[in-house]
Amino acid sequence: MSSLRAHRLSFSYSDASPILTDVDLCLTPGWYGIIGPNGAGKTTLLRLFAGDLAPDAGSLRLEPRGASIAVCPQAVERADAAIRALAEAEDGVARRLRGELLLDPAELERWATLSPGERKRWQIGAALAAEPDLLLLDEPTNHIDADARALLAGALGGFRGIGACVSHDRELLDALTVGTIRVDRAAAQLYPDGYSAARELWEAEAREREEAHQRLRAEERQLRRRLGEERREQASADAERSVGKRAKGPRDHDARGMIANFRVSSAEARLSRTVGVTRSKLEKVSAEAGTFEFEKAVGRSVFVGYERSPAPWLFVLDAPEVRAGGDGPVLLRDVRLGVGREDRIRIAGPNGGGKTTLVKALLAGARVPAAKVLYVPQELGEAEEAALIAAARRLPPEERGRVMSLVAALGVEPGRLLASARPSPGEARKLMIALGLGQHAWALVLDEPTNHLDLPSIERLERALADYPGALILVTHDRAFGRSCTSTLWTVAGGDVLVSSDDAGA
Repeated sequence: MSSLRAHRLSFSYSDASPILTDVDLCLTPGWYGIIGPNGAGKTTLLRLFAGDLAPDAGSLRLEPRGASIAVCPQAVERADAAIRALAEAEDGVARRLRGELLLDPAELERWATLSPGERKRWQIGAALAAEPDLLLLDEPTNHIDADARALLAGALGGFRGIGACVSHDRELLDALTVGTIRVDRAAAQLYPDGYSAARELWEAEAREREEAHQRLRAEERQLRRRLGEERREQASADAERSVGKRAKGPRDHDARGMIANFRVSSAEARLSRTVGVTRSKLEKVSAEAGTFEFEKAVGRSVFVGYERSPAPWLFVLDAPEVRAGGDGPVLLRDVRLGVGREDRIRIAGPNGGGKTTLVKALLAGARVPAAKVLYVPQELGEAEEAALIAAARRLPPEERGRVMSLVAALGVEPGRLLASARPSPGEARKLMIALGLGQHAWALVLDEPTNHLDLPSIERLERALADYPGALILVTHDRAFGRSCTSTLWTVAGGDVLVSSDDAGA
């Protein structure tokens, strides 16, 4: 049976802080999800598995010797030789994969116009056709719709080698994986089962750490009280000895004084030792308690004082047709929709169906001031990212405090962010959303807000949006994320918008 073993694996880039330290893993046939915060080392671990990077220390061994490796990076820029071989081959494996993934060889002639999902199906199909012993995927479902995701999951489920997949797609991870590698703080720990079951395990570990931390803090408080009492006792003994020296009478002889002094000195020494022991215990407990790190959560206090929109309807769209770009081809017909001040709506549908066009039409028909609506598009330009930092710096102290507490809860250090000239794409999205939440916008309109966000950040954003009291319009391919935040589903397909409860979901 093939296996991939890492023993005390360590890696860092130049002289920077270590990315991975003393990693021990053993992977056997089956799929393994690799999850963790941005920058934690997920892609680095994948590149170590692939042999693109050499470890600084430890070992990484793939068995049997000579085992083959296939890698599918995030971007699929061109139809390489493996993709063309899949298109031309007529063996049973190639025909089966083309059928499972709905691949038409004629598509390669118009490669430049293929969607990200179509290109990704060709890339993964070619990797599966090679039947490697080790298959490595980096964010295989980025920017693809539900239909493409289902096709990929079905094909990948038939792979019989060792698979490792960096992904923030919880549905894919739960459907596909037998183990979850959590990368964080230079460590990589393997948990059994898919993402949801693995998360329950590390959350239980976190609760145990929290309980241990609380016990240590209680012991710390008790030791502080004891140390205070012992110091007062020591001070009292010192004062008594000083008074005794000043009150020595003419009948006191040296022997009696020496005995008294010895007793007092012994008591002082005992008290000093006791104080020293207690102080040492306190320092040890305080140091141990200080090593605990906990995730900052979004508090409901952020929304204290929130005033809802006085208008019951924030957006109304009544149009016989909706065109792309305003004057482009007709994408939607006979659209009659409204968004109330507390509605929570998810918009789903295939790529190119008109979801973003629908959002822009809704924004154009807003019945509330633009300043009370936060719109986060799929991508932000450099100028927009820099403007966000400037806007955050100009906020009044109270608003800035609310916004920065949200920024911290979404996984970004506020001081470093405010000091930066330009945030990263993920930081910019978090700051933009925090500005809308912290400034108590009446409506949030978010188009694929999980773009550029890691899985921990997505889950933090879920919790923040769950407490948000205003209207929410959410375009997302991430069904788990959408269902956690919304109650109504608008499905855009075939020129229509179908309205339903967001329980069966698209």
